Amino acid sequence: MRCRAPDHWGKAEHLDPNSALRLDGDFLSEDFCVIGGEHFFVRCVFDIPVHGMPEKFGYGVWSTLSRENFERYVDGFDDGKYSDMGPWWGWFANSLKGFTETINQGCWVHPQLARQRPVISLDDEGHELAMAQQDGISPERLLELYAEYGHAPDVS
Repeated sequence: MRCRAPDHWGKAEHLDPNSALRLDGDFLSEDFCVIGGEHFFVRCVFDIPVHGMPEKFGYGVWSTLSRENFERYVDGFDDGKYSDMGPWWGWFANSLKGFTETINQGCWVHPQLARQRPVISLDDEGHELAMAQQDGISPERLLELYAEYGHAPDVS
C-alpha cells in the first residue's frame, strides 16, 4: 500500500521528476514534497512484520523533516552518503485506514543506504500502529487491512 502524497498536499497528484526539486513554492515527486517553501516531506516505508511470513508488509508513507534534515536527505539521496545518518525527527504525514489516527504522530525517520527509502517508526510506542510494527500482525489482520483499501480477495 502506498500514499501518493502527504495528506497535507491537497492538490492534484501530478508528479514532477526528483531532479526538478524546488525548495520554494509547491513541489511533489515520487520521493520529495515541499509545500509553500516551508514544509518539507520525504517518502518513507513503514514496515510491519506478519506472523509466519518471511516478508514484512510495507506501507509507503510520508513524513515531515526539518529543512536542514530534508536538505541532508536530498544531498545524500543519489549516492547514499549522508552527513548524518539520523534518525531524524518528523511528523507522520498520512492517515492509515484500519488504525487509530496516525496523521501528525511524532516519528523517527531512519535514512537507508543504496537509494532505499527511509524507514519510519512512531515515537509513541503505545500507539496501535507502533505496536503492530513492534509485535507484528496476523495474516488475518493483514487481509483486513487490504480490505480497508478495497483489495479484499474475490471469494465468489
